[in-house]
Amino acid sequence: MMWRGKLPHTGEPVEVESLDGRIAAVRRLGQGDKTAVLPWISSGWIDVQVNGFGGYDLNGTVTSQSDIEGVTRALHRCGVAAYLPTVITGSYDRMRQAFQALSKYAGSKQFGSASIVGIHMEGPYLSDEDGSRGAHPREYIRNPDWDEFQRLQDAACGLIRMVTLAPEREGSVPFIERVVKTGVIVAIGHTMATGEQIDRAVQAGATVSTHLGNGSQPVLPRHPNYIWHQLADDRLWATFIPDGHHLAPPVLKAMLRAKRDKAVLVSDAVMFGGMAPGRYSSLIGGEVELTADGRLHTVANPAILAGSAASLEVGIADAIRYTDMTLAEAVSAVTVRPAMVLDMPQLGGLAIGSPANLTLFDCDTDGSGMVVRETVVAGETAYGPV
Repeated sequence: MMWRGKLPHTGEPVEVESLDGRIAAVRRLGQGDKTAVLPWISSGWIDVQVNGFGGYDLNGTVTSQSDIEGVTRALHRCGVAAYLPTVITGSYDRMRQAFQALSKYAGSKQFGSASIVGIHMEGPYLSDEDGSRGAHPREYIRNPDWDEFQRLQDAACGLIRMVTLAPEREGSVPFIERVVKTGVIVAIGHTMATGEQIDRAVQAGATVSTHLGNGSQPVLPRHPNYIWHQLADDRLWATFIPDGHHLAPPVLKAMLRAKRDKAVLVSDAVMFGGMAPGRYSSLIGGEVELTADGRLHTVANPAILAGSAASLEVGIADAIRYTDMTLAEAVSAVTVRPAMVLDMPQLGGLAIGSPANLTLFDCDTDGSGMVVRETVVAGETAYGPV
């Protein structure tokens, strides 16, 4: 199989060939009139935080195989070739069931199963304070528990790749030290930690800030605070939700400038993404409202967001439109950078021998006209012309 497109960082037309699900060749093409109509081509986009999408929920009472496939297919339509399904705070039994279901699907060889490159466990070891806990149910938030984590990792057949926690929770530092030794990425999020607590977490092995600027109190000290501390720490990568609601455009612009090449774009999409405006109910977040402009918030407190309703390609376009990010930088923030965060560099570029995951798309250099043409997973077209 072969695909043609222009590289976002150079505009150079190339032809990518796959064999047995891996990239076999990347050839330069001669410049000519036909190259003007070629789409952009990059390694497949990676989203490290997906809770659901298109009416399919990964955090319901039961996470079904049809839910997982529905989310996966919906993400392919949005250009995402690889992702971390995200299991958030809940009872041990609910979380365990979700991990079992996800590991079963990932190993099934069913449609798109190769897109699941790990699982993001967001909670339950988070702040239980309003604002910082976001839509995570307070009754299930608890301190880090190594034995519990091991049981959950066993249920996931070792697929838990990232854990988000609040470093002020009792026992966090020794927990982080043990988790990172197993190869799992630890991220800081939904926290009210002091600068000292954040520093200790980073020294213990935490390397990422989860959706920085969100999962926080609506009102907090001007400075110092846990957002500034993480933003200024050059040891930390940071993920950002560029949907226009989680971070106002000027805030996103300033934060991306601060983090520079350690900024990663994520969707944090939930099941209501792609659905019509209205009020909905879910196990996580309870009663929520999706407004006409795409903002999703809890009904009980409209100041508290309940995840994002925007897909990743919308976020990429918005990041280009509202910040200093170029097209090449935005693509890097959903390919090379998340692959580095996950310590899976083979997913981030068009190198010979890497998985043949590709995203082909149209987009103007100002972020307008974003259209996904084709998504390729392991050398097979998952979305687009066949």
